[in-house]
Amino acid sequence: MAGPADAGPAEAGSASTDPDDARRRRRRRRRRALIETAVTLLVAVLLAGLVRAFVFQTFWVPTSSMVPTLGVNDRILVQKAFFTWHDVHEGDIVVFSQPPLDRCGGPQGDLVKRVIALPGQTIYSSGNSIYVDGRLLSEPYLPQDDPLGPPIPDASSQHPYRVPPGDFYVLGDNRAISCDSRYWGPIKGSSIVGKVVLVWWHNDRPDFHGV
Repeated sequence: MAGPADAGPAEAGSASTDPDDARRRRRRRRRRALIETAVTLLVAVLLAGLVRAFVFQTFWVPTSSMVPTLGVNDRILVQKAFFTWHDVHEGDIVVFSQPPLDRCGGPQGDLVKRVIALPGQTIYSSGNSIYVDGRLLSEPYLPQDDPLGPPIPDASSQHPYRVPPGDFYVLGDNRAISCDSRYWGPIKGSSIVGKVVLVWWHNDRPDFHGV
């Protein structure tokens, strides 16, 4: 009664001895492996492209305008997804498109600065201090007695500068040498690419920390 069922493996074993059949099976396995590898690589490339375009993007810092927070050649990770300029807060570090009035002559392309004043807020400087909406701006990320360099132009305690709706006033942390909103005015919220969320390369070595 068990004979017919037992015959299957015996017949399969007999067929597997056919050299042509074995070669065909090997070719099919190789072809399937190549197809799987190609599909895997394609999916990986597509996912990397989607992550870069819509979620996160890595930038490098070409100048010393954000020292000591960001050094020359530091690598930063910028959040682009689930982020709009409405989510920007005072003190955030953002990457944005080069302002049209930028005539400083530095590297071309996207820039990175710190947001100092939000749309509708007022700003002026006195000595090395900055005042936003009439209050002294607390800046624990700067060294003590950090020189401001050029003051906030066309602004005083009696007549502070008011940031236009939808715009942001940004400065570099290295105030004495930074080319920022003091030179080319506030930036448009629509020009903001994303917010810096992580430094992963600092002082020429791996160094993962938030900002």
